[in-house]
Amino acid sequence: MTIDTTVQSPARIGLELIAIEKGAPLHLDLRLESVSEGVLVTGSVSAPTVGECARCLTPVSGDVEIELTELFAYPDSTTDETTEADEVARVSRVRGVDSVDLEQPIIDAVGLALPFSPVCRPDCAGLCPQCGVALSTAEPGHHHEQIDPRWAKLADMRRQAGDEA
Repeated sequence: MTIDTTVQSPARIGLELIAIEKGAPLHLDLRLESVSEGVLVTGSVSAPTVGECARCLTPVSGDVEIELTELFAYPDSTTDETTEADEVARVSRVRGVDSVDLEQPIIDAVGLALPFSPVCRPDCAGLCPQCGVALSTAEPGHHHEQIDPRWAKLADMRRQAGDEA
């Protein structure tokens, strides 16, 4: 059986800085096959992503596509009896119909596919550590005069001496 459909994301899926938003379209292109130990689900899932650049905090967007391969074990199969509950997903029976829940496998795969620190572009300079302005929009040569804290008291005394003269 093949499934080619688009559904809404039931929740925000991803990482802190980038994710698939709740309600975003998830395109599922899947093949479900009955195998001796259960149901084998293979195919791809794609969706739009939104977030912010880890360096300059500007909004970023894109797409993620994951390849999914997941075995759902039949109840009382050898796989079901020889694996822990969290090692393999299970086929469940709802109102007399066998079903599989793809939510957790999709969440896990998307989490692995998304960048941990997304950037707006590879050469993003980030923010100025002193004033917080985005360095990509700051004037050329943007910098701040920094006095070594060990010499700060001496610089204050020099300024005071200049004010008194």
